[in-house]
Amino acid sequence: MLKLKINPNLLECGTDEAGRGCLAGPVTAAACILPDDFSHPLLNDSKKLTESQRTELRTIIESSAIAWAVAHVTELEIDSMNILNASIEAMHRAILKLNPTPEFIAVDGNRFKPLGQIPFQCVIKGDGKYQNIAAASVLAKTERDRYMKQLHLEYPKYDWRQNKGYPTAKHRSAIAEFGDTPHHRKTFKLLPNQLRLNL
Repeated sequence: MLKLKINPNLLECGTDEAGRGCLAGPVTAAACILPDDFSHPLLNDSKKLTESQRTELRTIIESSAIAWAVAHVTELEIDSMNILNASIEAMHRAILKLNPTPEFIAVDGNRFKPLGQIPFQCVIKGDGKYQNIAAASVLAKTERDRYMKQLHLEYPKYDWRQNKGYPTAKHRSAIAEFGDTPHHRKTFKLLPNQLRLNL
């Protein structure tokens, strides 16, 4: 069972992002403040859950949380500021939407930038250690998946409904055949040379 949060005596939010390694679409972050009596046996790192489990948990988290929020940073912004800065920016945007404002931020990963005067702590693989970070990971993942499924309707050849913009062989084959789209991250290596030779 995951611990609820890092600081038991503070109003603490967990934050995490989804889509950092994708070739297309935004990077999406979430922030979540859970009540002190929250507990759910299924809650874990969103990557370890099935899609149906994430969907079930999202409803539970949204109805139970003291506050929660999600935010996107677009592919154009990613190209202008790089993916690390875009991931942190997405987390900042989500946290700034929270009401009440958290007294402490629990961050998944090892990089973050100060947000005002709010203290924070980075936790490597935090989404597998703390429920508030795991909750944020579920919200970020489900929101980004929903967004990419909508984009799939406009660009079905890239199979974003299934791959969500990640660099699968089918996704890269479609880029090779049809070119990129306005939603692709132009600063990413969309078609590695070795893949081109194999097509």
